[in-house]
Amino acid sequence: MIRLGERQDLTVRKIKNFGVYLGSEGEEDDVLLPAKFVQEGCRVGDTINVFVYRDSSDRLIATTADPALHLGEIALLPVRQVTKIGAFMDWGLEKDLLLPFHEQSCEVEEGRSYPVALYIDKSNRLCATMRLYDYLRTDSPYSRGDHVEGVIYQINERVGAFIAVDMKYHGMVPAGKCRGRRHVGDRVRTLVVRVRDDGKLELSFNEPVKEQMGIDAQKIMDLLDSYDGVLPFTEKAAPAVIDRELGMSKAAFKRAVGHLLKEGRIRIEEGRIRRS
Repeated sequence: MIRLGERQDLTVRKIKNFGVYLGSEGEEDDVLLPAKFVQEGCRVGDTINVFVYRDSSDRLIATTADPALHLGEIALLPVRQVTKIGAFMDWGLEKDLLLPFHEQSCEVEEGRSYPVALYIDKSNRLCATMRLYDYLRTDSPYSRGDHVEGVIYQINERVGAFIAVDMKYHGMVPAGKCRGRRHVGDRVRTLVVRVRDDGKLELSFNEPVKEQMGIDAQKIMDLLDSYDGVLPFTEKAAPAVIDRELGMSKAAFKRAVGHLLKEGRIRIEEGRIRRS
């Protein structure tokens, strides 16, 4: 059986000047492999490993090229063009991959990359989807305290940031721990806070308090440099101001300021933080 969206070994049945027709044992259907992908000396009966998709006329076509995404997999793909029917993504084949509007979890932009899975739609065509929940697994090898890498595939302000860890596993940073501006498609490095009973990973963008305090302190020093050594606010500032300027909570900001004061790297004068 010829399988759409997958790599497979097929047998050469007929040879033409424009390519060869491939099929599988016991099946009548065949698919064209264009001549540019056929090696010299190819004969009837030879086996060729190919990927099967549909060309611009919706006909089955085979290629020896390997796309960035196979059926059921997840990959980060760039958007080439946004049209009235959806976005077209570059996946390494001559025909771009359609991401329909109803399969987008946010508004996409040309030139930016987004995590998508490959599926077969009701018209038996290959399409991309940003709705990755059902494509992710719960059998990750990770434990509490591990650092993991992934890509944000959805952001819900009330729930949190959903992350495809290793492009394979369920992960989420709860809304209360989502500080700073983040976007769908961002690559992130997170800390495993716990592995839930269902196998899904609860994550944090922050390190443990001691390590995070040092990171936050450096953020403050970097911001001081951009303000010529004087910040126009202190730890008494509104949480929204601190989040906007530094992407951290007020509690984390106060801890980092206290750490810097103790080290003598800053001082607070007249409602301002100054570099010592």
